[in-house]
Formats: sequence, C-alpha cells, structure tokens
Amino acid sequence: MTRTIINPNDEEYYSNSWLFNNKPFLSKDIKDYVGFVYLIIELDTQKKYLGRKYFYQLRKVKGKSRRQKTESNWKKYYGSSKEVLEQIKIKKIYNYKRIILSLHTTKGDVNYEEVKQQFQRNVLERDDYYNDNINGKWYKKPEHISERRVYSKLDKILEI
Repeated sequence: MTRTIINPNDEEYYSNSWLFNNKPFLSKDIKDYVGFVYLIIELDTQKKYLGRKYFYQLRKVKGKSRRQKTESNWKKYYGSSKEVLEQIKIKKIYNYKRIILSLHTTKGDVNYEEVKQQFQRNVLERDDYYNDNINGKWYKKPEHISERRVYSKLDKILEI
C-alpha cells in the first residue's frame, strides 16, 4: 500500500489526501472550480466507487439573514455509498486511494461528467464497483434480468 508523503506540520495537508495528477489536492488548488468527479479505490480488493463532490455549500450562518458560501467537507468525504462507508469503518481510511478524475467550473458540468463516467465505466453491471445507482434514476439490475438480454446481431453494423 502506498501513502502520500506529507509534511505533518503543514495545516493545508489532510489525512489521506485527494490526489489530482498524482499530487495532493489542496484548498488553494480550488481556484474557480466548483466541484470534481472522483474515483475511490479500495486497495486490498481494487473495488471502486465513482461519484462527484462540490467544493462549496450555502449555509445559514447563525445571526445572519442570508446564506453564506462555505467550503464543504470535501477533504473528509468518502462518498455517499453506505457500503463504502461501512467498509471504511472496518478497514480504515488508508486502505482507500481517493483520486480526482476531473475538475469543473459549473455544477451542471460536474453532474454531467459524473453520469457520463458512470455509464462509460458500466458501474452498474460490474462487480468491481460499489455504485448501485446512477443519478437516483438507474439501478443495478438483478443478474437474472441482465443474463436474459438478447441483442441484435446487427447492433455493430447500425452504430449511429
């Protein structure tokens, strides 16, 4: 298992950093980006989880009348999958590598890229992904349904 070497005295670094281009991604690297699409890899099994996260959130601050933009919990975030979060409790955070696949300047682009990547990687029909749905609209199919699919022999010929 490889760990990112960090300077423990540098407050910018955090436990098990997100990596972008194989380097720890820090708050100062956010710049104009609003979010990212990520891949979390469980190192002992190579099982993966693909998702998205925003860098900021709007919160009602006590004593203020308007909501304010604050940095989200992205540094500590390990996805929304209950199964992944349960495994992290058991196996601990250093059994996971967190990779930022892409950075985006609009929420719409973050959402689009997440769904695109999930379909391209076929996360719902592969056993090496924890993902059990895409965008809350498409879900893993039971094997007895997937196994009974029949495709046209002309499918490759008729590509659009």
